[in-house]
Amino acid sequence: MSIDPPSNLTTPAFTRPSSPAPQLPPSPLKSGKHKIAVIGSGSWGSALAKIAAENAWKRHDEFHSEVRMWVREKQVNGKKLTEVINRTHLNSRYLPDIPLPRNLVATPHLKDVVKDATLIVFVTPHQFLHTVIREISAPGILTPGARAITAIKGVEVNGTDISTFASLIEAQLSIPTSALSGANIALEVAKGQFCETTIGVPGRADALLWEAVFDSPDFRVATVDDVAGVSLSGALKNIVALAAGMVDGMGMGGNTKAAILRIGLQEMRGFCLEFFAGSKAETFSNESAGIADLITTCYGGRNRKCAEEFAKTGQPFDVIEKKLLNGQKLQGTLTSEEVNRFLLARRRTKGYPLFEKVYKIAFEGMPVNELVKGL
Repeated sequence: MSIDPPSNLTTPAFTRPSSPAPQLPPSPLKSGKHKIAVIGSGSWGSALAKIAAENAWKRHDEFHSEVRMWVREKQVNGKKLTEVINRTHLNSRYLPDIPLPRNLVATPHLKDVVKDATLIVFVTPHQFLHTVIREISAPGILTPGARAITAIKGVEVNGTDISTFASLIEAQLSIPTSALSGANIALEVAKGQFCETTIGVPGRADALLWEAVFDSPDFRVATVDDVAGVSLSGALKNIVALAAGMVDGMGMGGNTKAAILRIGLQEMRGFCLEFFAGSKAETFSNESAGIADLITTCYGGRNRKCAEEFAKTGQPFDVIEKKLLNGQKLQGTLTSEEVNRFLLARRRTKGYPLFEKVYKIAFEGMPVNELVKGL
């Protein structure tokens, strides 16, 4: 496919730093260049794909310029969404009015997206992850030597076992998998507003590669050797955001919300340290993936927004999701359900009273004003 120069790149022209950038680990492709694929095209997926495509174009000696993004085909005003994105360079459904680079190509078939890709970004709603894994795990689809990163928020529970999506992808696809999470509201990231993110990596090579894919003057990447901590912080903060939204919906003030954030962060950190060996407490206190993401989500995320509506109206979360989220999925309720099931299996629900309260309010009819009692 012929690609015109991306005249609508929104970041400043690329300039080499005064000291040479570290040499990237070699690509397994004959071209010697890495090739990026993005699985997912919601607001967050599109924002990350935008950054990756801009960096791939700027570093064309190290990356293939074309970055493919998997789009679940939909009709928009009678036209295919992939065709609309590739013609207008706008994702009008999930990220309207944000120009996308011309070298970002929307592709409807998953196998075509990952063909020859050496760096695969997973950013789908977690309900679809198993379907995606099954499709691309067939022989001959994945490039030998490929690596993955997940920006999916959530966990998976099977009885007394719990898995992050990074560990799930790594186990089922047999590829090193990192995790990205931080104080990153998708629209603000796409607009180029300055922010930070954290990438948990299994090794130095992964740190170099993913930093090259995502780091920019306006999207600053810090890498840490704590894949579980980064994964869990991104999942568990959505439960706390539900509690914060309920506080807002009940008309409580800043003191109450601050207490919820402190208790929530304590439970997030305690959960990770108790159940994920090797995770680090400082990921929660020092990194964007921890305290910074929690603050952002509890003041501006979709989980907070929907929980506020829940507290005000009493409508079920599935109704609110359809009303407010324009086809996107609410992650906090799903994570709350998974975490509660795991804690019940481990007989540890009483060790995490805020998590338990949020679950009971969302799923068992506990009155919302019971949230802060007994914390």
